[in-house]
Amino acid sequence: MFTPAYIAAALLALLPYLGVAFFPQAIAARVRILPLWAQLTSPALLCIPYLLVACSSGIFRAQWFALYALLPVAIATLLWQAARIDPGQHGNWRDFLVLAALGLTVDLRWFEGAWPPHLAIFNKILLLDAGIYGFILIRQLDGTGFDLRLRLKDLGCGLRELVWYLPIALALGLSLGFLHAHRDWPGLGPIASAWFFTFFFIAVPEELFFRGWLQNLLERRMGRYGALLLTACLFGLAHFNKRTTDFNWRYVLLAALAGIFYGRAWRQERRVGASAVTHATVDAIWSLWLR
Repeated sequence: MFTPAYIAAALLALLPYLGVAFFPQAIAARVRILPLWAQLTSPALLCIPYLLVACSSGIFRAQWFALYALLPVAIATLLWQAARIDPGQHGNWRDFLVLAALGLTVDLRWFEGAWPPHLAIFNKILLLDAGIYGFILIRQLDGTGFDLRLRLKDLGCGLRELVWYLPIALALGLSLGFLHAHRDWPGLGPIASAWFFTFFFIAVPEELFFRGWLQNLLERRMGRYGALLLTACLFGLAHFNKRTTDFNWRYVLLAALAGIFYGRAWRQERRVGASAVTHATVDAIWSLWLR
């Protein structure tokens, strides 16, 4: 499974995500010295991980290659236009079009057929990379809080919201039959592994999308409380098809309630790291002891 091509593809896919998360000023400075045409076409390089994986697996298709080359360029171009038309960052229709395209594509798994079944996570990371490049490096959206150099405040804020949410989730989830408690103790290693995997590959991408971009933009149009509630509802609805082929209303309800507390964690200091701590800890507890 871990062929040289797969490893190279994973490193290339993670480079924009982790580079901007840990070295935002340095990456931004390097992008901004490029001529405009290069700034807008550089994200076409996101097709390289697909090329490596697909050729190695014998499933290369020209249409998927073109999609992963052209879609990031289209996102960057739309958000460059949004930056020019809406310098005050009140939220332009292009911002919301990009968010809708990214959100629906990931949630409905439109592009996952391009990948071997066990490597579909590449699709999510590459679309995340395209969003990061567009919103943070081209649009230069203020207040996203995408900085994973965690501070004690991030941990304190994230764990505080966990303490508020957990009793509500336990009472409601157990009464609805959605949660099923068990006492297995997998050991510190598996617990730590589950938390870190969830933090980097589930919590941070979702928190950046829903809080750093969506809630952030909605606040400028409908205020803090309206944006918090609407984003939480959309976050809940994004879980409608998880772990079932039908509309999973229990999951939607619990996720929407969780979204309120994740949104509160983010907006206190406007830090994705804080809400991702809450999110990752909730998901880790659920997967280890309540699923």
